Amino acid sequence: MYAAVKNSWPLLLGLGLLMLGNGLQISLVGIRASLEGFPAAVTGLVMSGYYAGFLIGSIVTPKILANVGHVRVFAALASLASSAALIYVVFVDPIVWGAMRLLTGFSFAGLYIVCESWLNDAATNETRGQLLSVYMIIMMGGMAIGQLFLNLADPGGYTLFIFISVLISFALIPMALTANPAPNFTLSTRLKLKELYKISPLGIVGMFAQGITGGAFYGMAAVYGDNIGLSVAQISSFISIMIMGGVILQWPVGRLSDKFDRRMVLMVTTMLSGAAALLALYAGESGNFLLFLCAAALFGGFSVPLYSLCIAHTNDHLEPSKMVAASSGLILVNGAGAIFGPILVGPLMSLVGSMVFFGWIAFGHIAIGIFAIYRMYRAPATPMDEQGTFVAMPVRTGSGVAQMNPETEEWEEEEEAAPSTADAGEEEEIPEILDDGPALGSQNQ
Repeated sequence: MYAAVKNSWPLLLGLGLLMLGNGLQISLVGIRASLEGFPAAVTGLVMSGYYAGFLIGSIVTPKILANVGHVRVFAALASLASSAALIYVVFVDPIVWGAMRLLTGFSFAGLYIVCESWLNDAATNETRGQLLSVYMIIMMGGMAIGQLFLNLADPGGYTLFIFISVLISFALIPMALTANPAPNFTLSTRLKLKELYKISPLGIVGMFAQGITGGAFYGMAAVYGDNIGLSVAQISSFISIMIMGGVILQWPVGRLSDKFDRRMVLMVTTMLSGAAALLALYAGESGNFLLFLCAAALFGGFSVPLYSLCIAHTNDHLEPSKMVAASSGLILVNGAGAIFGPILVGPLMSLVGSMVFFGWIAFGHIAIGIFAIYRMYRAPATPMDEQGTFVAMPVRTGSGVAQMNPETEEWEEEEEAAPSTADAGEEEEIPEILDDGPALGSQNQ
C-alpha cells in the first residue's frame, strides 16, 4: 500500500490541488451569483451547467484519451478549467457563467478519468481497495477544505477566482513532471439503461434520485445559506461539515450493509438522510446555527454513502465480469440526475422561499426509501453468502473509478489465466497511440 501511494504521489498531489480549487469554486460561484442579484431560478440553471458538462465529458473524454494520451489530455483540460475560473469576474452574465460551468464540468470529468485510469494502472489486486480509499479521502477532503478558503478574501472581489485558477494550474506541475509511464487506456463498456433497470431497479432509481438531491445540494447550498442570512464563514463551515460527515460515516454504514440485507440498510440510511434534512430545515429557518451544523453533519453522513450502497447493491446481482460496465452506467445515471437538481430547486426557491431547499432534498431521500420498501416486497433478499463486499466510492467522479473496484479482481484474474487466442507464431497487433513524450526522470527517453 505504501509503495502504491509513493509511486502515485504526483498524481494524488495534483488531484488534491484540483479538489481544493473545485470545492472553493462551486460555493464561490453560488455566493457571488447571489451578490450579483441573480434570481435563484437563474442561479439553478447556471449551476446545472457543471453537471451537464460533467456528463458530456464522461462520455467524450475516454475517446479522446485513447488517441491523444494522458498527459496531453490532463494539461489541456486543466488549462481549460483554469481559464474558465477567470471568466466569471470578466463577464458577469448568467449566460456566460452557465457556459463556464459547462466547460468546468467537462474539464473535471476528463481530469478525473485521467487520474482514475492512472491510479488503476498503478494498483495491484492487493492494493486497489486501499488506493481507492485514499483517492476518496483526497477527493472529499479536498472538497471540504476548499470550502474554508472562502474566508481568505471577499467573495465580491476577484481574488478568490484568481486563487482557484492558480490552484488548478499548479495541479499541472506534478502531473507534467511525473516519471511514471502513462498507462495503456482501454474504453470501458456500459450496460444499457433498460438492462441496468432489469438487473437492479433500486440501484438505478436510487442513483438517479441521489443525483438529483446531491446536485441540488452542491449546486444551491451556498445560495440557500446566503438567503437565510448566514455569513460567508458560516456557509463554508456548513458545507464543509456536511462533506466530512459523509467521509466519517461511509465505512460504518458500509460495514452494516455487509452484515444485513443491503436494501434494508439503504432504506434506513436514506430515511435518516431525509430526517436530517428536515432537522436542518427547522434549524436553518429558526436561526439555531449549532443545531444546523449538527443536522448538516448527519445529513452528509447518511446521504453520501447512498451512492456506494446503490453500486454495491447492483453488484450483488452481477458476475464480476459485468460489474465495471454496470458501475460505469450507474455513475452516468447519477450524473444525469444531478443536472435536474439545481434546475428544479432554483425556481422553487424563487417561488416559495428558501425552505424548499432542504424540503426538496428531504422529499427526494424519503422517496428513495419508499421505493426501497416496495422493492423489498417485490423481490427476495440476496442471500448473505452471495452479497459482495461494500466498497466506499467517491461521489461525482469519472466513470473510470468503476475499474478500481476490488470486487472485479476475480474477473481480472480469470482474464489473466485465460489462454491467448492469438496464433503462437504471430505477434498480437497493438493499436498505435500517440505517446505522451518523455517525462522528467523517465528511463524511456
